[in-house]
Amino acid sequence: MSTQIFLASTLYGTATLAAALDAGCFAPADRRILLVSNNAATPETTPSPAEMPGFERLRSRFDDVLSWNEAIFPFHPGGWSPRVEDAPMWERYLRLAWDLGEDDVELAVESIQVHPALGVAQIFTDAPLTVYADGLMSYGPTRNKLDPLVGTRVERLLHLDLVPGLAPLLLTEFDVPAEIVPTPAFTKVLAELADTDAGLSEEGDQPALLLGQYLSALGILSAEEEESLHVEMLTGAVGLGHSRVVFKPHPTAPARFARTLEQEAEKLGVELTVLDTPVLAEVLYQRMRPALVVGCFSTALLTASALYGLPVARVGTETLLDRLTPYENSNRVPVTIVDALLPEPADREAVTEGRRSLDTDALAALVRAVGFAMQPKILPELRPAAEEYLRGNLNARTRRYFKKRRLTSLGLPGGIPERLAFLPHNSTARKVVRRARAIRRSIKR
Repeated sequence: MSTQIFLASTLYGTATLAAALDAGCFAPADRRILLVSNNAATPETTPSPAEMPGFERLRSRFDDVLSWNEAIFPFHPGGWSPRVEDAPMWERYLRLAWDLGEDDVELAVESIQVHPALGVAQIFTDAPLTVYADGLMSYGPTRNKLDPLVGTRVERLLHLDLVPGLAPLLLTEFDVPAEIVPTPAFTKVLAELADTDAGLSEEGDQPALLLGQYLSALGILSAEEEESLHVEMLTGAVGLGHSRVVFKPHPTAPARFARTLEQEAEKLGVELTVLDTPVLAEVLYQRMRPALVVGCFSTALLTASALYGLPVARVGTETLLDRLTPYENSNRVPVTIVDALLPEPADREAVTEGRRSLDTDALAALVRAVGFAMQPKILPELRPAAEEYLRGNLNARTRRYFKKRRLTSLGLPGGIPERLAFLPHNSTARKVVRRARAIRRSIKR
């Protein structure tokens, strides 16, 4: 007997899996289990993907739907992992609880470098792995150095073709081949969700749609700064001539974000609708066919542009590029892609025409350079490409994607002056720097 276990923590991810199954990306199996994980900070008060509108439309692809939260209760999915010596015990427990018996198990998981995906992979130590990527992070490098006992089991990376022609960097250190989930299969699945009740009136002119994100929860922005970001989205849409606006807040964002936006809309004389039902942005694209989509660096900006041909605009990405810490923050490549490709609301012509700022080759070169700067130990083979890009393309516009301190520490062009470029590679110089840092730390103590 063979059992495939699909781990999903979002409705978007579940839709991606449904599309992959419909397209025949997975071999037949005797049993298919959807393992749902609610990764919210307080899952007890936040709906899981299985409770979101539209889930029942996707459920038919699976024989069973199980809860990872229930399986490991009272631990939190995002912070728990099995101890190495306990992994065999956990596998026996789950095989019993899920009626797996001696079945051959295959896993399909998202975000393999973090929990809960990593924990599930560590428990089923012999299971081959498929990693599916449901967002822009697949174009960036693997966030952490993966244990080879996990990384070498990954057979492929399934991803949506959000940026046609751009190849993912994720898991390339293990030579994992990337495989595209066919776009027609994905849009067909999303069409099944089109009549999901979003509590939205479809009468009147096509509105502009604002995509909220909860960046303050990640410590990237303060709550006040994020409210200002939403206001900037609103004023950008109004500046492009839109008087009817719909705001889709992040499902876990506080209500105060919407109240601030409502006050600003009243000042501008704009008709604002705030959605209070968690629903996929792609459902809104089909229901509303918005005249404009504005966001920061949400993956939904690219689905709007690439899959639905909608006009899009981005705000706040330059601030985000400066604020993201550490440099290897996994959001850096998504922000870079959105900033490099999509126009700001002020560029009316580019927004209207759907013009991209870079061609695919130029974007790929930028992403490789940023990817190496983020994870030089994981992707050392990208150093020549990064050096070539920085020598020929570092200017006032592209400087925002790189930190001078980071370039200096890696001995890359654009860091310290060229006549001193030998220093990061000089062992004596590095020893002197380490000694100076040790002395400084001892003085502070």
